[in-house]
Formats: sequence, structure tokens, C-alpha cells
Amino acid sequence: MTGAALVATAGGLGRLPLAPGTWGSAAAALAAWPIMWSGGSAALLVAAVLLAPLAIWAAGRHGADLGVADPGEIVIDEVIGQWIALLAAAPSLFDFVAAFALFRAFDVIKPWPIRWVDRRLRGGWGVVADDVLAGLAAAGVLVLARWVMA
Repeated sequence: MTGAALVATAGGLGRLPLAPGTWGSAAAALAAWPIMWSGGSAALLVAAVLLAPLAIWAAGRHGADLGVADPGEIVIDEVIGQWIALLAAAPSLFDFVAAFALFRAFDVIKPWPIRWVDRRLRGGWGVVADDVLAGLAAAGVLVLARWVMA
């Protein structure tokens, strides 16, 4: 497996059968837990920002190697999107599950502008950008829900 494939598939998780994006998101949520416990949301944000350029490169390179713009096995974008969604979560099981479910819903349904970005951007940017937006949307819903319930 090339370096780009290793990163793009999140260490091979994207090659698991049935719903690779869900596997990638679940792994991202599990990895986020210790990051948030040790450094809070700021540490998770730093991790996402540091991972983004590598993810953009790997997704673009691996997609080009396969001759497919956005193959399902690329899940590093789900890692970043899930981490962004979790930025609005308290370090609790309830919030983590809510962030996971909301991110997966926005990533699968792709409402505007997520769908627009998904269809317009190409290469690694296109693979990652729609998941960043899905993560932002999920985080926004979590913040809004917390505000309404307060």
C-alpha cells in the first residue's frame, strides 16, 4: 500500500466492507476522545488543521492512482469532518454519539451547500471540503441544540 493510500484509507479502515465512511467516522470519534480529554477542543482543532493538508494530498493522489475522483475507500476526509463536528461536543458519550450521528447524516444527505461543494471542487480539495462543511453543519446543530435546551 502506498503512503497516499495508507493515509487516504485511514490505515486501511476505508477498505472494510459495508459503509467505509461510517467506519472512518467511528474511528475518528474514538481517536478524538483521548485528544479532547488531554487537550480539550483546542487540541482537536489543532489535530484537524494539521491533518487537513496531508488528507487533501493523500485523497487527491490516491483518487488519481485509482482513476476515480472520490472512491469510497478514501475515509481520511471523514476523520477531519468528524473531528470538526466533535469540536462542539462536550466530552460525554451522549454528545459524541450525537456529533457522530449528525455528521454522518450531513455527509450522506449532503444538503446545500455541501452538495454544491461536492459537485464543484475536484481532486483532494473536493474530497475533503464537503466533509469539512458536513462537520461544520453538525457542530452548528449541536451548538443550536445546546442553546435551545439551556
